[in-house]
Amino acid sequence: MNRQCPAVLIAAPASGQGKTTVTAALARLHRNQGRKVRVFKCGPDFLDPMILERASGAPVYQLDLWMVGAEESRRLLWEAAGEADLILIEGVMGLFDGTPSSADLARHFGVPVLGVIDGTAMAQTFGALALGLARYQPDLPFAGVLANRVGTVRHAQLLEGSLTEGLRWYGALSRETGIELPSRHLGLVQASELNDLDARLDAAAEALASTCEVALPPAVTFAAPQRSAVESWLMGVRIAVAHDEAFAFLYGANLDLLRAMGAELLFFSPIRDQQLPEADSLYLPGGYPELHHLTLGANAPMLEAIRAHHAAGKPMLAECGGMLYLLNALTDVEGQRVELVGLLSGEAVMQRRLAALALQAVELPEGLLRGHTYHHSLTSTELQPIARGVSPNGGRGAEAVYRLGRLTASYVHFYFPSHPQAVAALFRP
Repeated sequence: MNRQCPAVLIAAPASGQGKTTVTAALARLHRNQGRKVRVFKCGPDFLDPMILERASGAPVYQLDLWMVGAEESRRLLWEAAGEADLILIEGVMGLFDGTPSSADLARHFGVPVLGVIDGTAMAQTFGALALGLARYQPDLPFAGVLANRVGTVRHAQLLEGSLTEGLRWYGALSRETGIELPSRHLGLVQASELNDLDARLDAAAEALASTCEVALPPAVTFAAPQRSAVESWLMGVRIAVAHDEAFAFLYGANLDLLRAMGAELLFFSPIRDQQLPEADSLYLPGGYPELHHLTLGANAPMLEAIRAHHAAGKPMLAECGGMLYLLNALTDVEGQRVELVGLLSGEAVMQRRLAALALQAVELPEGLLRGHTYHHSLTSTELQPIARGVSPNGGRGAEAVYRLGRLTASYVHFYFPSHPQAVAALFRP
């Protein structure tokens, strides 16, 4: 049975225009007005969803025609439409950038696009950019535009007045409101690190409400998905999951899948805890170990507990930052080297420029898994990979996957629902 729900996809001409700030402001605005808002993020990302979860008060999942897949994306949207008063989807990069792009996703599901344009140092040209976004692909559903980082009320009026062909004005956010979200090398700062995040979000919501008539976008019809049951391949398996300031890059869909397959998840902190939970398997996701490597390296009991887990022949999956933690040593951008777990022979060095950014498909012995890579470190090792990732659109990075006993380690952040049975094989004792 099909479901209907007002929905809009927030996109921009390029990265850095403030899509996350605008999406968060819209989510908080409608939430503060008593509506239930569900937010999704287009493409692979861990940091934006942390902010958007705080803004909306509900879990944020990925939508992507390649990594998540069209049918799984349909299921997520259909389920959200059954409980929400509004669905917001934050796009990725520029509206038409990448394959598949945010525009491809919007067109596939019939979700109208809300174009966010940075109005800094711009007047009537705003209208030309808006028209280009709206008309570049004639079959793209388009809701209207919103101006970000405007200077004054008069500036906002100039931008609104430049719109032609009936394009709808969704309001403006001022660059003076103090709601821009701080960032670091992998993107935004984690939500847990911003003590004033809720105040910023409320300020953004109020600022937005003052510049436009707050109204819901058009209702979109979401088709019912095909039913697909997951088998209990991990029934009774206890999985210890690292989760703290150093290891926070976790897809909610990954954790949901592990639970759906019967696993019990036991969260712990490699920073603060002295021992692992009593577990059959271990999952070390990505994050910012380079910001906490002094503390991680000083926690000798935890380093030894992870070595003992591996020595016992128990399964382990380490992704990106999780893999760096298992190397002999990690050196930060200031040149400070710290010895870590030492299960994987080799070292990593952080650099300020991007080392790899790409979607990845990896053919493991257990099956084909999809995911992505995004990192600033360079790793040197004599280990021979058992597989390498392949990018579907020629992006940088053909990431190596290493295996040592039951340990599987890589820079790739895997999207578990892309092959549930393969994931079960990685974690099953």
